[in-house]
Amino acid sequence: MKPKILGLIGYPLTHSFSKQYFTEKFKNEGVTDYVYRNFELDDVKRFSELLKTYPDIVGLNVTIPYKEKILDFVDELSPEVATIGAANTLVIHPETKKIIAYNTDTYGFKQSLLPFLKPEHRKALILGTGGAAKAVAYTLQQLNIDAVMVSRQPKDVTQLSYSDLNEKIVKSHLLVVNTTPLGQFPDIEKKPAFPYNFITNRHLFYDLIYNPTKTSFLKKAENQGANICNGLNMLQLQAEKSWQIWQEQSAL
Repeated sequence: MKPKILGLIGYPLTHSFSKQYFTEKFKNEGVTDYVYRNFELDDVKRFSELLKTYPDIVGLNVTIPYKEKILDFVDELSPEVATIGAANTLVIHPETKKIIAYNTDTYGFKQSLLPFLKPEHRKALILGTGGAAKAVAYTLQQLNIDAVMVSRQPKDVTQLSYSDLNEKIVKSHLLVVNTTPLGQFPDIEKKPAFPYNFITNRHLFYDLIYNPTKTSFLKKAENQGANICNGLNMLQLQAEKSWQIWQEQSAL
């Protein structure tokens, strides 16, 4: 019996965490009825072609830059995805080929953030405005933390530009989350254009990037006395949540 296929879609996938994680997981846990593969799509429009080429695909993770665009190709949204407008996990039913979109980034981010949160972390800055930023904003709202997105090109008055970030704003927003790919391997010297000199030891800086383990963004914050956290635990948690969803759906 051929193993069922799980995988990751995005572009590029040189930074991919998922394939190694699931390959090791399946080996360690003796899982033989699934394989996990990378599917690098240079255009999201190739998604339908992918499913025709690989009819044994039953689940996919979705990464940059398709977490929002993929919703044009799915049949059903989980309540979280309907609210957020971004997904990172898909279930494809083997017989009907119905595609359901989920978001496990919210779970991974929340569970990895909670151990670091302190009562003073009531206001946050989210660097970036993409699919991951939307998942972070949704999660912070659930935690009753007021958050504002920061963008190089703000879309409306609810967002700030990096040039808006003055001392008053930085010191009143003690949680800062980087959802941009700036600083990710191999471009490890890059970092968001943040006014790092205003950071204090009351700040918590969280970077969704996990490679390198300490980005330039986190190093600068740590040098100013801030508490820091990278995205590795979030990735592990969201991966396990994806696996749980795939298992639950396959049992239906």
